[in-house]
Amino acid sequence: METFEELLDKSTAIHGHVCAGQVIGVRLAMIGLREIGITDPRGKERKDFYVLVEIDRCATDAIQTVTGCTLGKRSLKWLDYGIMAATFVNLKTGKAVRITALEEARAAAKKYCPEIDDRYRQQLEAYRVMPEAELFRIQPVTVKVPLQDMPGRPLKRVRCEVCGDWVQDCRDVEQEGRTLCRPCAFGRYYDLTNG
Repeated sequence: METFEELLDKSTAIHGHVCAGQVIGVRLAMIGLREIGITDPRGKERKDFYVLVEIDRCATDAIQTVTGCTLGKRSLKWLDYGIMAATFVNLKTGKAVRITALEEARAAAKKYCPEIDDRYRQQLEAYRVMPEAELFRIQPVTVKVPLQDMPGRPLKRVRCEVCGDWVQDCRDVEQEGRTLCRPCAFGRYYDLTNG
Protein backbone atom coordinates (compact mmCIF):
# COMPACT_ATOMS: atom_id res chain seq x y z
CA MET A 1 0.00 0.00 0.00
CA GLU A 2 1.12 3.58 -0.61
CA THR A 3 2.47 5.81 2.14
CA PHE A 4 0.31 8.13 4.21
CA GLU A 5 1.64 11.19 2.35
CA GLU A 6 0.99 9.64 -1.08
CA LEU A 7 -2.55 8.71 -0.09
CA LEU A 8 -3.16 12.16 1.40
CA ASP A 9 -2.01 13.77 -1.86
CA LYS A 10 -4.44 11.60 -3.85
CA SER A 11 -7.26 12.29 -1.44
CA THR A 12 -6.58 16.03 -1.49
CA ALA A 13 -6.69 16.03 -5.30
CA ILE A 14 -10.11 14.37 -5.26
CA HIS A 15 -11.51 16.39 -2.35
CA GLY A 16 -10.19 19.72 -3.65
CA HIS A 17 -8.17 20.87 -0.64
CA VAL A 18 -6.20 19.50 2.28
CA CYS A 19 -7.90 19.71 5.66
CA ALA A 20 -7.93 17.99 9.02
CA GLY A 21 -10.78 15.76 7.84
CA GLN A 22 -8.62 14.48 5.00
CA VAL A 23 -5.82 13.60 7.42
CA ILE A 24 -8.27 11.83 9.74
CA GLY A 25 -9.90 9.96 6.86
CA VAL A 26 -6.63 8.74 5.35
CA ARG A 27 -5.30 7.57 8.71
CA LEU A 28 -8.64 6.01 9.67
CA ALA A 29 -8.84 4.08 6.38
CA MET A 30 -5.26 2.85 6.64
CA ILE A 31 -5.94 1.57 10.17
CA GLY A 32 -9.23 -0.03 9.16
CA LEU A 33 -7.66 -1.92 6.28
CA ARG A 34 -4.77 -3.03 8.46
CA GLU A 35 -7.09 -4.23 11.21
CA ILE A 36 -9.18 -6.42 8.88
CA GLY A 37 -6.17 -7.79 7.03
CA ILE A 38 -6.56 -6.06 3.65
CA THR A 39 -3.23 -5.14 2.04
CA ASP A 40 -4.25 -4.60 -1.60
CA PRO A 41 -7.58 -2.72 -1.45
CA ARG A 42 -7.53 -1.44 -5.03
CA GLY A 43 -6.13 -4.63 -6.54
CA LYS A 44 -6.69 -8.31 -5.87
CA GLU A 45 -8.61 -7.70 -2.62
CA ARG A 46 -10.93 -4.99 -3.96
CA LYS A 47 -14.00 -7.24 -3.67
CA ASP A 48 -13.07 -8.75 -0.30
CA PHE A 49 -14.23 -5.96 2.00
CA TYR A 50 -16.99 -3.48 2.69
CA VAL A 51 -16.93 -0.08 4.42
CA LEU A 52 -19.73 1.71 6.27
CA VAL A 53 -19.22 5.44 6.87
CA GLU A 54 -21.30 7.32 9.42
CA ILE A 55 -20.84 10.89 8.20
CA ASP A 56 -20.92 12.76 4.91
CA ARG A 57 -17.94 15.03 5.54
CA CYS A 58 -14.35 15.42 4.36
CA ALA A 59 -13.07 12.20 5.91
CA THR A 60 -15.45 10.15 3.77
CA ASP A 61 -13.75 11.35 0.57
CA ALA A 62 -10.43 10.28 2.05
CA ILE A 63 -11.78 6.87 3.06
CA GLN A 64 -13.13 6.36 -0.45
CA THR A 65 -9.79 7.39 -1.98
CA VAL A 66 -7.70 5.07 0.19
CA THR A 67 -9.98 2.03 -0.03
CA GLY A 68 -11.30 2.37 -3.57
CA CYS A 69 -14.77 1.64 -2.18
CA THR A 70 -17.62 3.60 -3.73
CA LEU A 71 -21.39 3.76 -3.53
CA GLY A 72 -21.57 2.75 -7.18
CA LYS A 73 -19.57 -0.43 -6.56
CA ARG A 74 -21.78 -1.13 -3.53
CA SER A 75 -18.66 -1.54 -1.41
CA LEU A 76 -19.27 1.72 0.47
CA LYS A 77 -22.41 2.30 2.53
CA TRP A 78 -23.32 5.69 3.99
CA LEU A 79 -25.24 5.76 7.25
CA ASP A 80 -26.58 9.21 8.14
CA TYR A 81 -25.48 9.20 11.79
CA GLY A 82 -23.35 12.37 11.85
CA ILE A 83 -20.53 10.54 13.65
CA MET A 84 -16.93 10.74 12.46
CA ALA A 85 -16.64 6.96 12.30
CA ALA A 86 -16.34 4.11 9.82
CA THR A 87 -16.60 0.34 10.04
CA PHE A 88 -14.47 -1.95 7.89
CA VAL A 89 -15.66 -5.51 7.21
CA ASN A 90 -13.60 -8.30 5.66
CA LEU A 91 -16.24 -10.19 3.66
CA LYS A 92 -14.12 -13.36 3.50
CA THR A 93 -13.18 -13.69 7.16
CA GLY A 94 -15.99 -11.73 8.82
CA LYS A 95 -13.46 -9.70 10.80
CA ALA A 96 -14.75 -6.16 11.37
CA VAL A 97 -13.60 -3.04 13.17
CA ARG A 98 -15.30 0.29 13.91
CA ILE A 99 -13.02 3.32 14.17
CA THR A 100 -14.20 6.58 15.68
CA ALA A 101 -12.29 9.88 15.61
CA LEU A 102 -12.02 11.14 19.17
CA GLU A 103 -13.35 14.63 19.90
CA GLU A 104 -10.64 15.02 22.56
CA ALA A 105 -8.04 15.09 19.78
CA ARG A 106 -9.08 18.64 18.91
CA ALA A 107 -7.82 19.96 22.25
CA ALA A 108 -4.82 17.61 22.23
CA ALA A 109 -3.61 19.20 18.97
CA LYS A 110 -2.13 22.08 21.02
CA LYS A 111 0.28 19.63 22.65
CA TYR A 112 1.67 18.53 19.28
CA CYS A 113 1.82 21.87 17.47
CA PRO A 114 1.91 24.67 20.08
CA GLU A 115 3.77 26.95 17.66
CA ILE A 116 0.74 27.14 15.33
CA ASP A 117 -1.84 29.75 16.37
CA ASP A 118 -4.62 28.94 13.90
CA ARG A 119 -6.54 26.04 15.46
CA TYR A 120 -7.60 24.48 12.13
CA ARG A 121 -4.03 24.46 10.83
CA GLN A 122 -2.89 23.21 14.24
CA GLN A 123 -5.31 20.27 14.05
CA LEU A 124 -4.31 19.51 10.47
CA GLU A 125 -0.64 19.24 11.40
CA ALA A 126 -1.17 17.53 14.77
CA TYR A 127 -3.40 14.80 13.31
CA ARG A 128 -0.53 13.80 11.02
CA VAL A 129 1.71 12.90 13.99
CA MET A 130 -0.67 12.19 16.87
CA PRO A 131 -0.53 8.58 18.11
CA GLU A 132 -3.47 6.42 16.99
CA ALA A 133 -4.68 5.95 20.56
CA GLU A 134 -5.10 9.71 21.01
CA LEU A 135 -6.84 10.24 17.69
CA PHE A 136 -9.07 7.17 17.38
CA ARG A 137 -11.08 4.60 19.28
CA ILE A 138 -10.72 1.22 17.56
CA GLN A 139 -13.37 -1.38 18.41
CA PRO A 140 -13.71 -4.94 17.12
CA VAL A 141 -17.34 -5.42 16.04
CA THR A 142 -19.60 -7.92 14.34
CA VAL A 143 -21.47 -6.79 11.23
CA LYS A 144 -24.06 -8.81 9.36
CA VAL A 145 -24.13 -7.49 5.82
CA PRO A 146 -27.55 -8.37 4.30
CA LEU A 147 -27.40 -10.25 0.99
CA GLN A 148 -29.22 -7.38 -0.74
CA ASP A 149 -26.44 -4.98 0.33
CA MET A 150 -23.55 -7.10 -0.93
CA PRO A 151 -21.51 -5.86 -3.88
CA GLY A 152 -22.48 -7.46 -7.17
CA ARG A 153 -25.58 -7.81 -9.29
CA PRO A 154 -29.01 -6.93 -7.87
CA LEU A 155 -30.84 -9.84 -6.26
CA LYS A 156 -34.22 -8.51 -7.31
CA ARG A 157 -35.67 -5.88 -9.64
CA VAL A 158 -39.39 -4.99 -9.57
CA ARG A 159 -41.63 -2.23 -10.90
CA CYS A 160 -43.62 0.05 -8.60
CA GLU A 161 -47.34 -0.43 -9.21
CA VAL A 162 -48.06 3.27 -8.60
CA CYS A 163 -45.40 5.35 -10.40
CA GLY A 164 -43.78 2.72 -12.62
CA ASP A 165 -40.21 3.29 -11.36
CA TRP A 166 -37.99 0.21 -11.18
CA VAL A 167 -36.73 -0.74 -7.72
CA GLN A 168 -33.58 -2.80 -7.19
CA ASP A 169 -31.85 -4.58 -4.36
CA CYS A 170 -34.97 -5.52 -2.36
CA ARG A 171 -35.81 -1.88 -1.58
CA ASP A 172 -39.43 -2.37 -2.62
CA VAL A 173 -42.30 -2.28 -0.13
CA GLU A 174 -45.38 -4.51 -0.03
CA GLN A 175 -48.38 -2.37 0.96
CA GLU A 176 -52.01 -3.47 0.77
CA GLY A 177 -51.03 -6.29 -1.59
CA ARG A 178 -49.17 -4.00 -4.00
CA THR A 179 -45.46 -3.67 -4.74
CA LEU A 180 -44.36 -0.07 -4.26
CA CYS A 181 -41.21 1.99 -4.30
CA ARG A 182 -40.40 3.68 -0.99
CA PRO A 183 -41.38 7.16 -2.23
CA CYS A 184 -44.86 5.94 -3.16
CA ALA A 185 -45.19 4.04 0.11
CA PHE A 186 -43.77 6.66 2.51
CA GLY A 187 -43.61 9.99 0.68
CA ARG A 188 -41.15 11.71 -1.61
CA TYR A 189 -38.31 14.06 -0.78
CA TYR A 190 -39.35 16.16 -3.82
CA ASP A 191 -42.53 17.65 -5.29
CA LEU A 192 -43.37 17.21 -8.97
CA THR A 193 -43.79 20.45 -10.90
CA ASN A 194 -45.49 21.26 -14.20
CA GLY A 195 -42.37 22.81 -15.71
